[in-house]
Amino acid sequence: MPEHESLQGLYPFLHGGKQDPHKLDAALLESVQQKAQDSMDTKRRFFEANGAAVVAVAHAIAGVYRRDGRLFTMGNGGSSCDAAHIAVEFLHPVTTGRPALTAINLVADTAMMTAVGNDVGFSHIFVRQLVAQARHGDALIGVSTSGNSDNLLAAFAKGRAMGLLNIGLAGHDGGRMAASPDLDHCLIVPSDSIHRVQETHVAIYHILWDLVHTLLADERGGLGLGGLR
Repeated sequence: MPEHESLQGLYPFLHGGKQDPHKLDAALLESVQQKAQDSMDTKRRFFEANGAAVVAVAHAIAGVYRRDGRLFTMGNGGSSCDAAHIAVEFLHPVTTGRPALTAINLVADTAMMTAVGNDVGFSHIFVRQLVAQARHGDALIGVSTSGNSDNLLAAFAKGRAMGLLNIGLAGHDGGRMAASPDLDHCLIVPSDSIHRVQETHVAIYHILWDLVHTLLADERGGLGLGGLR
């Protein structure tokens, strides 16, 4: 069926017709199933190809915490919500017996971000905070579906100069983050769908959080491998 006929069937009101509610619901249900399957397939393909890389990132973050370092997170738009989510996972662990680990969300202070954005430029909103708060040996996670966010790349460059562990979560082909010499690790979800990338990013940082606590468990006398969820 030609694309224009398919669209006309889904959106007849755009062509002077009325929707058949039963056909519309059937089409929407099919869309739900297709999107859910696509989401699962995207995550499966990513972890099959990048499982070892995820474990390597978990080891690197655990090493930062072993040396009394801290984790900083950053992102824009929907990815700023991921940055907040990552930080709260480490600060407020939901599994009994797992202690809070220091994580600082660089997107949390709107006064700071708008001041820097207005006075200096949006590309500096994370750099200025790192200069004030970060120290050698800390970790920085930046989330970007495109991998091309100027303010993240500027922060990674500053982080490299300050001796931070730089970790990127990106989508598509990884963009400029994938090619940047300033990142120590870049986990890329190779999908053209922003939604599928974001959904996989959530799975990645949930698993990273779990692995980091597992790696630190023996040293603190808490949950061992049995604590994996």
